[in-house]
Amino acid sequence: MQKGIDLLFENIAKIAAAFVLIVLVAIFWVLFQEAKPAIDEFGLKFLTNTKWAPNMDIFGGLPAIYGSVVSTFIAMLLATPVAIGIAIFLTEIAFEKIKTPVGVAIEMLAAIPSIIYGMWGLFYFAPIIRDWFGGNGLGLLTAGVVLSIMILPFMAAITRDSMNTTPDILKESAYALGATKWDVIKDIVIPYAKTGIIGSLILALGRAVGETMAVTFVMGNAHKIPKHIYDAATSIPVTLANEFTEADSDLYYSSLYYLALILFVISFVVIALAKFYFFRKIRRAK
Repeated sequence: MQKGIDLLFENIAKIAAAFVLIVLVAIFWVLFQEAKPAIDEFGLKFLTNTKWAPNMDIFGGLPAIYGSVVSTFIAMLLATPVAIGIAIFLTEIAFEKIKTPVGVAIEMLAAIPSIIYGMWGLFYFAPIIRDWFGGNGLGLLTAGVVLSIMILPFMAAITRDSMNTTPDILKESAYALGATKWDVIKDIVIPYAKTGIIGSLILALGRAVGETMAVTFVMGNAHKIPKHIYDAATSIPVTLANEFTEADSDLYYSSLYYLALILFVISFVVIALAKFYFFRKIRRAK
């Protein structure tokens, strides 16, 4: 009886794992099939062409690819140190009475819909960028800042939980040997929680690359490579959100699917490389 239950559980687990792979392959196949006319028409030149003119059936994906990569890089650059700092504060510095309300506030930030972040960025933060740098305030910098605030709670919460798994005996032993709080954080807590910290970065990266609604409000939707990070630009999710319903030709429609396929490949490759590289490095260190 017990062997039958174990076999059933094993088969269910295998089916669940296979289902994930099937869905992944199915998504790629649908995107590729829909994008094939554009791939046949433009080939790899689509990746380097900067002109996007639907009325002339000329489509180039470089501005959208550039906007996605740069806005994600800005978001990760801004959010990573802040998230780690919040996690260190909550686990090692804050008083017990402060930990709970601050932790709840972080989790509430994670529950806010992305469209709310977009509206906040459009009506509050964009005017600040406009006053500081000129223009209308919409662009890569504004999008990067809004994205960084969106991914911040995920990174901070996961990093905090990882740091909380550090055994107290390790920290107490370090203090007994004369280590300062900074020494304990630097040499005990962060190395012990390294896997969780890297995992939080990878999850945040995936969220930032594919974010649509918040970025649509504040990017500016300009199909060009901006000269400055505060100039209007576009990204792959922004282009898809704004123009998918406007596609009035098969080539236009297929070009949008081509962009979606590129976004899928970028997300998959970047996250896979980050995962395998960092975790392999951790295993070697151990």
